[in-house]
Amino acid sequence: MQKRHQNRRQYFQEQAYTTEKYVIPFINQHLEVQQGTDILEIGCGEGGNLLPFVDMGCNVVGVDLNEIQLERATEFFSDHPNCGNVKLIYKDIYEVKEELGKFDVIIMRDVIEHIHNQEKFMAYVKKFLKDDGVFFLGFPPWYMPFGGHQQTLKSFLSKVPYFHLLPNPMYKGLMAAMNESEALIEGRMEIKETGISIERLRKIIKKEQYKVLEEVHYLINPNYEIKFKLKPTKQLPVVDKIPFFRNFVTTCCYFLISK
Repeated sequence: MQKRHQNRRQYFQEQAYTTEKYVIPFINQHLEVQQGTDILEIGCGEGGNLLPFVDMGCNVVGVDLNEIQLERATEFFSDHPNCGNVKLIYKDIYEVKEELGKFDVIIMRDVIEHIHNQEKFMAYVKKFLKDDGVFFLGFPPWYMPFGGHQQTLKSFLSKVPYFHLLPNPMYKGLMAAMNESEALIEGRMEIKETGISIERLRKIIKKEQYKVLEEVHYLINPNYEIKFKLKPTKQLPVVDKIPFFRNFVTTCCYFLISK
């Protein structure tokens, strides 16, 4: 397992770096994020993506199902001068009441590929978005080299691209043969059920009557700058025009949508 997945403070700072440098400017093309902007992150984890918004004086709410990660988020924000602007909720998003209010910006970075019944989710979450608000989605297409999140495995399989595309019995059997834990195996199998392609997300967006404001596909994920010192690179135009195939060589997609 890579050190960055064990050092949660480092992971927190990496998330913050990419959100500040790439996600917020992407959002700013259609809605200027500033002090007092209301932000909701679904699947916030330790809250690294929220840190740049908190630094700016935004009002932020983070929702997550992982209690341990939320406890770390509480710790990480405890001594921040704007900690009073932070609200963290340990709940399933479907259990969060509408009294929570509506937000200028909803963000989900590397989360939609973990959601079951994405059509239901995209229809439900709309209630939390202001009429003139925007919804940011960043995710790795399922078919990309590490779309199965196998980089979190403990064996050499963490460095093997595309093996998550094997049929289920072979995929699960290979991980078991390498003595991966049951929890890690079940987690990778769950992602195999929920992983999403560019085309599938676009279909859901259209079905749920959202409008695409911006859409960018990356050959080299912006997050790879802080992780691997690689320069973020947008997908080659000739590749980007080939539906389905582009999923195999696109490491990240940014979508900005509205009602």
